[in-house]
Amino acid sequence: MERRRGKGKALPLLRSLLAGYLRSMTQMTCPCRKTADKPIPFADCCEPFLTGAAEAPSAEALMRARYSAFATGKIDYLIDSVAPEARSDVERGSLEAWARESEWHGLDIVETVEGRPGNKTGIVEFVAHFTRAGDEREAHHERSTFRFDDKDQCWYFIDGARPKGRTIVKGPQIGRNDPCSCGSGKKYKKCCGAAA
Repeated sequence: MERRRGKGKALPLLRSLLAGYLRSMTQMTCPCRKTADKPIPFADCCEPFLTGAAEAPSAEALMRARYSAFATGKIDYLIDSVAPEARSDVERGSLEAWARESEWHGLDIVETVEGRPGNKTGIVEFVAHFTRAGDEREAHHERSTFRFDDKDQCWYFIDGARPKGRTIVKGPQIGRNDPCSCGSGKKYKKCCGAAA
């Protein structure tokens, strides 16, 4: 008799635990929004794209979904979201290892060029923050190219590269024969410029 009563209590307890787990998953902050000022629940952000319930409406949304796919281990989504002509370069094992061995800390979108509904192409520059295999925190900085496919009615990732260094433009430079900026009244070449 004692055993039977124990079994009867286990099923409601399991149901309660499962319901709590599912509630926490739907309220979980989307991995792509961990560093955002206003976190968005996973269910309202990238989850519909990862489950196939919806298509990413922009290049940035696809970038965010791809980051969330890494964070949640959805390798099939990562592969399927690559443009068919670029899939031969994809190594499933590498993607699986990177996703599995990393703890994902957040995504920062640096810049988005086009990539909106009505555009055919888009560029998204981002920084993905992660820790791999317990090492120091890392930042993967990339500028990714996307294209919209009219036939499939969805955005595809084409490729990504580390952004080139930005050109630093300084203000006007002082000339050799200009008055020295220190206020001495001497020419720059005879004053502060003599040491240069």
